[in-house]
Amino acid sequence: MTLTYSVDPGDPDASYLSFWRERHLCTLTTLRPDGTPHLVPVGVTYDPGQLLARVITNRSSAKVGHVRAAGDEGAPVAVCQVDGRRWATLEGRARVRTEPDRVQDAVERYAERYGRMPGPNPDRVVIEIALTRAMGRG
Repeated sequence: MTLTYSVDPGDPDASYLSFWRERHLCTLTTLRPDGTPHLVPVGVTYDPGQLLARVITNRSSAKVGHVRAAGDEGAPVAVCQVDGRRWATLEGRARVRTEPDRVQDAVERYAERYGRMPGPNPDRVVIEIALTRAMGRG
């Protein structure tokens, strides 16, 4: 018997979506120019309706540099969260967005999920991940 943990990223079941709405620290994995993984803790919001995950961050961060280095097609990335036996991973192509309305939308989504509004940061950007795969046990 083969177990599959595949989830439709645009139509997750209720338990998977609920898990992504709980307050959990996540990780973001990007690839360095030499192909090795760079994994860092982040806050993530998941929007299955738009097939997007979002990470707010500083424009000078290493993760932003890795995403930008991938060029216009975007960087392959994964975000993940774990809580005991529950886990969830979202994969896709990341691009850095700097438009004020997109950054503000990401900040508001972060505040809703994590229960606090981040302080002002003129260097804030959002890494938007166009989702292509989801998996886990919510």
